[in-house]
Parts: sequence; C-alpha cells; structure tokens
Amino acid sequence: MADSLARSASLRLSSPSSSPSSKSSLFAGAPLAFSPAPVSVKPACPKRRPVVVCKKVSGLEEAMRIRRERELQSTKRFKRRPPLRRGRVSPQLPVPDDILKPPYFGSTLLPELASEYQIHDSDGIAHMRAACELAARVLDYAGKMVKPSVTTDEIDKAVHQMIIEAGAYPSPLGYGAFPKSVCTSVNECMCHGIPDSRQLQDGDIINIDVTVYLNGYHGDTSKTFLCGNVSDALKKLVQVTEECMERGIAVCKDGASFKKIGKRISEHAEKYGFGVVERFVGHGVGTVFHSQPVIYHHRNEEPGTMVEGQTFTIEPILTLGSIECRTWPDNWTTLTADGSPAAQFEHTILITRTGAEILTQC
Repeated sequence: MADSLARSASLRLSSPSSSPSSKSSLFAGAPLAFSPAPVSVKPACPKRRPVVVCKKVSGLEEAMRIRRERELQSTKRFKRRPPLRRGRVSPQLPVPDDILKPPYFGSTLLPELASEYQIHDSDGIAHMRAACELAARVLDYAGKMVKPSVTTDEIDKAVHQMIIEAGAYPSPLGYGAFPKSVCTSVNECMCHGIPDSRQLQDGDIINIDVTVYLNGYHGDTSKTFLCGNVSDALKKLVQVTEECMERGIAVCKDGASFKKIGKRISEHAEKYGFGVVERFVGHGVGTVFHSQPVIYHHRNEEPGTMVEGQTFTIEPILTLGSIECRTWPDNWTTLTADGSPAAQFEHTILITRTGAEILTQC
C-alpha cells in the first residue's frame, strides 16, 4: 500500500515551503533599476575567434531538464478525461470477532512509521509468504472485476469478503480512519482512492492496492488495470510503470544500496518522458504495516543497504504530466496537481543473498 497510506512519513513526504521573502530570489520578474552612466569611447578591439565553453551537465540537472520538457509537452500527449468526482461512500464493513486484528484496530490515529526494520527468521519468512500469496490472489480476483459500469464500492465488498473468508484482516480498514478495505485509484488519482459509488468508465485505468493481515503479518501489493478500450498513451504509461518496478526489484540483493532502486526506476521512466512521483515511497512491511526503510523511487543519495531476510515494498507511481499532487478533504484521495493520469505497481519482496524474491505472486 503506497507508503503509510497518505499521511504517514513512510508514505507521504512533506514538500518544503517557501516564505514570501524567498520567492523573489527564486523566480524571475523582480523590477530592476538602471542609472544613467557617462558614455565613453574605447578603442576597437582586435577580432577574436569565438570560444565555445562546454559545461558538464550533472545527473540532477539533466533530470530537471527532462522534467521541464515533459511537463510542457504532456498536454499534447493524451486526451483529457472528465475529472474525477467523489461518489457516495457506503458504511464500513464488519469483520468477524474471531479474526486477528492489527494493533491499530479501533483507533482513528495514524500510526507512526515504525523504526525497526522487518528482518525475519525462517518461521517469519513462511508467514510472510502466506500473507503475500493471499494478497496476490485477492488482487488477481479484484482485477478480474474491472470493466465498465462496475463501481469501486463493489470491488471493495468483494475484496473484503475474500479476505475475511481466508481468516485474514483487510489492513487498510481503519488504518488512520481509512473507511474501506482496499484502495482504488482511478485515472488521475495517484494513490489512496476511497472506493465509492462511481462506476468505472470505458477507457479508465485503475490501481487496486490490496494489503492483508494474516497470522500477524502484512502482505502488500498493487497493480494498475485497464478498463475497456484504453488509449495507447495510457497503455504505455501502465506498461512502463510495471517495467520500472521490475527494474527496481532487479537491483535488490543482500548488501545492495537502497539508492540504486530510485536510480534504476528514474532512468527507465525518463526514457519515455514519464515523471516519477517523489512524495510517495515504499516501506518496510512485516509484523507492522509501515516501517523503515523508506524506499525512494526517484534519484537520491540516501544511505543504507539491504540485508538478507529483510522485507519491504517497491511501489513507483509514474505520471503523464506533473509529479506534484493535491489531496481531497477526506485526507486520503491524492490526485496529480494538473489532472494528468498516473499509474502504480507494487510488490512486497524478500531480500536474499543473491537477489530478491517477489512474495506477492500467486
């Protein structure tokens, strides 16, 4: 589930704010004053051959250039769909008393990002495999429901029922007062969409984010699905987003630097002109829903290396336009600032000595 579900430090990173006094130094357009000066005549200078000075462009500067070009051109690359509107949200679904609940059950407070890394012994790994395999099966089932006229509320009810029938708890339910059992993010919704009465439309894309709590362990996964006849531009966005996740997973192994994930994802996304959202991140997952390490999907220089037996998520969000976002008053539903489409994929992985095992597969 995309980083601590919306307001937690593991999932949403605060953007630095600028004070009014600092804006004039950041943006062009401040008035300039000129004073008249005496005119002097200088002897003509001998002609010189022009000198071309080459400047080495850093990776960050190149990334910023690509981002500016992409945002200027994004409106030409896809036909805008009607903006997303909130539908009716149905009452929260009940969970049987005999199902094990996570520690945050019954609280409306958003849990803090846990500081402990999720590193497991053989017994813990077995529990993680079971929880993640269930999450993968539920996601596959939910994805088969995606078609025009189906509501996201119907998807939520089906997901909820399948999870509790398996003896598990739907992890998003009640997490920081989140009212539903799954996140459904349509079109320009980056993440944390709340299921409601809105019907899916032909040509939509929808990310379904499933997390289950089984025998004390969380399994977390998501995928973006195509609804009906989807445009080529959106198909490419979805395809490249999945490829970015796969490339991020491919660099993982015992002793590898976490920053390699963001580098590999950014390199692939930029080849196609897509933006990588920086505000939402991956996270450790296991006996707690969201913990260290924070997994950045963009280029970064954050320290830290992976350890054998460790579990965490990789869950990049790519956009066709701006990577900035805005959040609805429900404090969860987060959209791209310019209304451009977004796609996301997520797996929970286990670090091994030679690579990474994808746990959320069925």
